[in-house]
Amino acid sequence: MTTLLHISASPRGKASEGLAIAETFLDTYRASHPDHQVETFDLWDGTLPVFGPDAAEAEMTVFAGQELSSAAAEAWESVKRTFERFAAPDAYLFSVPMWNSGVPYVLKQFIDVVTQPGLAFGFDPQHGYTGLVTGKKAAVVYTGAVYGPGRPPSFGQDFQKPFFNSWLRMCGITDITEIEFRPNMVTADAEQQRKQAHQDAVQAAENF
Repeated sequence: MTTLLHISASPRGKASEGLAIAETFLDTYRASHPDHQVETFDLWDGTLPVFGPDAAEAEMTVFAGQELSSAAAEAWESVKRTFERFAAPDAYLFSVPMWNSGVPYVLKQFIDVVTQPGLAFGFDPQHGYTGLVTGKKAAVVYTGAVYGPGRPPSFGQDFQKPFFNSWLRMCGITDITEIEFRPNMVTADAEQQRKQAHQDAVQAAENF
């Protein structure tokens, strides 16, 4: 059975614009793909492991092809379980709000946990990284309340979308659909932009 995994980096629940757009996508996706399974990974649910000294030791030890210590081995098992949850589905929907021009720290934690040698990527000294999470596609809901294209630097900069899209491609996920909602809090056009974002979500889900 084809599986879509919704990975949410928003902690705001029903108050989240990004999650509302994601729900529009998912409702349309379920209607358009009744034989597909939809699962959710809320990055704020407490199941994401800490990527600390033992995990960092494990990563570098695996990268060097050496044997893991007991503490590093235990941390590596947590990493692999999280990666397997990430790699199992056929397609993804990500809810990615902008925090301080970038992504929420819990999403960066998730990326640091799952982006491991031999799992998410391979590495060649001459050719660099090769993504190993291939044959999949992703839709990403990007939201932000201050930054927006065409606004001056005093409204922030976008280290959110370039960083996240680059990570997807590093892992081997190159089929990326973007849905954006970036209203300027000081303007009155937010409702029209909101409607457009939800329409974009419907269209993206129908074609996904």
